[in-house]
Amino acid sequence: MNLFAYTRAASIAEAVTAAAEPGAAYLAAGTNLLDLMKGGIATPSRLVDITRLPGLDAVEPQPDGSTRIGALVRNSDLARNAHVAKTYPMVAEALLAGASAQLRNAATTAGNLLQRTRCAYFYDPASPCNKREPGAGCQAIGGATRIHAVLGWSEHCIATHPSDLCVPLAALGAQVEIAEAGGRRTVPIGDFHRLPSDHPERETVLEPGALVTAVILPPEAAAFSGHARYLKVRDRTSYAFATVSAAAALTLENGRIGAARLALGGVALKPWRVAEAEDALTGATPDAEAFSKAAAALVAGAKPSGPENAFKIELARRTVVRALTLAQAGTPARMPALPASPFSHAAGALHA
Repeated sequence: MNLFAYTRAASIAEAVTAAAEPGAAYLAAGTNLLDLMKGGIATPSRLVDITRLPGLDAVEPQPDGSTRIGALVRNSDLARNAHVAKTYPMVAEALLAGASAQLRNAATTAGNLLQRTRCAYFYDPASPCNKREPGAGCQAIGGATRIHAVLGWSEHCIATHPSDLCVPLAALGAQVEIAEAGGRRTVPIGDFHRLPSDHPERETVLEPGALVTAVILPPEAAAFSGHARYLKVRDRTSYAFATVSAAAALTLENGRIGAARLALGGVALKPWRVAEAEDALTGATPDAEAFSKAAAALVAGAKPSGPENAFKIELARRTVVRALTLAQAGTPARMPALPASPFSHAAGALHA
């Protein structure tokens, strides 16, 4: 690990100023950053500790019906927050499907948004990687690509984003609140993460020193609480990143779908949401035919980034259909922590 300076920020303004220094990085829980530092993947010259900043660790329902989730809210606290579990149940389900209990007790909301890819070539300092060193090349291309992207990838990067939480946030149209030297602004989460294009090293719209202060769920997201699910397909039930995941939410009116929200995870360098897929469901009868049509629209244009991940396209279609089927059946009283596990009922988040 390289030598670095340490600053404990006393205010958001102080943090933004300190982190604007070239080579600086924010430190919250460090569940991803410290691993990257130990492996020599991240080499910040200064860590700006934001863990004691006031006002960033609360879940706050707003008068307009939206909900503001502070950047430092712990994943386990957010999943079991009574308001979140009841109003945005697939957010709770996604959080409980991620990592381990120990990590969820430490990891934060903003840290989840800013996770780095789990591409093995990114984590290997001996492998060329355009995310670590622009222009170095991408050794993943032509390599072991089973977990890599089938949507939105480029000739410069085929990595995927690992977050579970970001998938339902994207489906529900969350906004990301950002503090910068010039003040605060909000960015739709769909615009927050960048696709790789020619510059895979630019992962978000954050400028140097910018600090994520909150995530805001809009008032209309609450309408989907009765029919919302997050489905995660992975190699083992516990403590594994998604091969493919899907967040699906519906409103049902007189036997038809009033509105729909859909997003895919594990298939691109950002959560994948397509308006046409949701539009295909609006007004439709909630059946296998409608769900299949929406799934096809959601993965339209998908193509393998290597010989080992073509299966993910069909897996994504089926995962979307299954997630929609579960959503149609209704949100369960308790969102399971470990889907398909006989022990899930004991560790889930109460919805009803």
